[in-house]
Amino acid sequence: MSLFWIVIRQLAEIEAMATSKKVITREEWEKKLSDVKIAKEDMNRLVMNFLVTEGYVDAAEKFKNESGTEPDIDLATITDRMAVKKAVQCGNVEDAIEKVNDLNPEILDTNPQLFFHLQQQRLIELIRNGKVEEALEFAQEELAPRGEENQSFLEELERTVALLAFEDVTNCPVGDLLDISQRLKTASEVNAAILTSQSHEKDPKLPSLLKLLLWAQNQLDEKAAYPRIKDLSTAALEDPAV
Repeated sequence: MSLFWIVIRQLAEIEAMATSKKVITREEWEKKLSDVKIAKEDMNRLVMNFLVTEGYVDAAEKFKNESGTEPDIDLATITDRMAVKKAVQCGNVEDAIEKVNDLNPEILDTNPQLFFHLQQQRLIELIRNGKVEEALEFAQEELAPRGEENQSFLEELERTVALLAFEDVTNCPVGDLLDISQRLKTASEVNAAILTSQSHEKDPKLPSLLKLLLWAQNQLDEKAAYPRIKDLSTAALEDPAV
């Protein structure tokens, strides 16, 4: 074998060694995990944060009694917040607006985008129920003036009114506005605004931490083979593929 090919082979072996992944056994990995100490109180606060933010008031009350973890907001306000969210999800937008104002009138006064989206949802419900004349009148009197002040509002209004041009909404390019997902989107926006008004995070911390876990695993996959978590619901470790 010529000196040239010997050198090439050696360089290839060196490169393979440099790029080969480190293998971490289950025993080594579990020891690393056991060395990480997380206070039970911190875990309890994380659970309470999820229950409060997502509106599980009964579970939050029970968890409070069993763990001694105090929520950072009055649990009674969760019931009111969930009533607003449910009203939007059921298409009772006027009722939802009244409930929001009962909770805190400043929420809608200081958030024109949210108020517009609620009014837009009212228009969608009128169209859904076949109240064409009422829908047109409502659009002209309540939404058109806001559209004149804001280009994005105008575009959303035009898109919504376009529903009236189609007898069969299944073939309508804006038919997604009549999907339940549109109600859920509006309900989620209202829920976030109420939480913000109560000086509470609008999103629970737990899902963000799970996303961070997945990101960290993806980064580590490039450098090592290790027992990773594939099923977040069980958190079971899978042996590294070697």
